[in-house]
Amino acid sequence: MPKTLEGQITMEKTPSYFVTREAPARIYAMSRSTKLIVVVRDPVTRAISDYTQTLSKKPDIPTFESLTFKNRTTGLIDTSWSAIQIGIYAKHLDNWLQYFPMNQILFVSGERLISDPAGELGRVQDFLGLKRIITDKHFYFNQTKGFPCLKKAEGSSKPHCLGKTKGRTHPNIDPEVVQRLRDFYRPFNMKFYQMTGHNFGWD
Repeated sequence: MPKTLEGQITMEKTPSYFVTREAPARIYAMSRSTKLIVVVRDPVTRAISDYTQTLSKKPDIPTFESLTFKNRTTGLIDTSWSAIQIGIYAKHLDNWLQYFPMNQILFVSGERLISDPAGELGRVQDFLGLKRIITDKHFYFNQTKGFPCLKKAEGSSKPHCLGKTKGRTHPNIDPEVVQRLRDFYRPFNMKFYQMTGHNFGWD
């Protein structure tokens, strides 16, 4: 990480840190006062989104349904598939709590980031001890993408929207498979709500 002067905040974004076993110890060794921000969304939607992303790069991969189950007949979910594994948030959080107290971790709702970007970013600014500068007036909703966009990017007069890889249309997934996944994630979600003190409303 670059050297940071008094009054400056250095930020780094790597989504895979949250699920990487060694990351908490390494970050703690670098700086135990680090504040952590984790964006989470409904783990079922997240898994389908993950699959959609992979499908766009490898169109010949097996169906979502066949990757989801170890055994379709018994309904046994394949927890070794990373698209499923990542959404077991309580398990990953357990690993982080061995090094960092909960008051140094902020969980941002991916759903609220879409429906109320200024509200969620207000929480982020508060968490980082920053003055609330980003407000509703900085966003507009892009109907085509289904996501909010920044009215103008820093140092530019043009609006800034998420790139081509975001907002892809998800494939149709068998509703029974979606229900099986909801049932599978429910106890993990409940534990996650208890750990964070926040109900994300994913059911």
